[in-house]
Amino acid sequence: MKQEIIAKRYSRALFAIGQEEGPEALKRYGEELGAFSDLVSKEPLLLRIFKNPIIRIEDKKTLVSQLLGKIGVSQVFQNFCMLLAEKKRLSYILDIRNYYQKLLDVYQGVVRGRLVTAIEMEDGKKEHIRTSLEKKMAKKFILDFQVDKNILGGVVLKVGDKVYDASLKAQLNILKEKIKRGE
Repeated sequence: MKQEIIAKRYSRALFAIGQEEGPEALKRYGEELGAFSDLVSKEPLLLRIFKNPIIRIEDKKTLVSQLLGKIGVSQVFQNFCMLLAEKKRLSYILDIRNYYQKLLDVYQGVVRGRLVTAIEMEDGKKEHIRTSLEKKMAKKFILDFQVDKNILGGVVLKVGDKVYDASLKAQLNILKEKIKRGE
């Protein structure tokens, strides 16, 4: 819970700075946050260093500065990361990125979802489904497509907190429950 509160606080702060500077800055900070987070997630040792209270803050700042120099980020984002180091919050960078992305999606009117099917779909069909959902929801839609043979057939669509289960497996489970109840 504390982790979520901290991530929200810092991502909102960076987002607010981006809003003051305009849409391009919002996007740029999101990309920089994503690049730095990807670097950290690919190297688990970095996260352990960030979490380690024995390692001095100055050493963490030096490491972060070197990493940021490799990926080339703005001065504002460098300052943001130095603040995270000073406040011992670098270990929350992945959560900060995730929440920042949610804020950016809301700002841009983007909805993210996941569509699970039993078989791989053709690209044309995927695009058709995505555009249909965009028309229905009147928002830009980003879909992640996955294959799960366990659903047997049909689709399962997850958008935010809602799950629309039109899979054959779900229909069979409903039928099974009806038979158990004697309907």
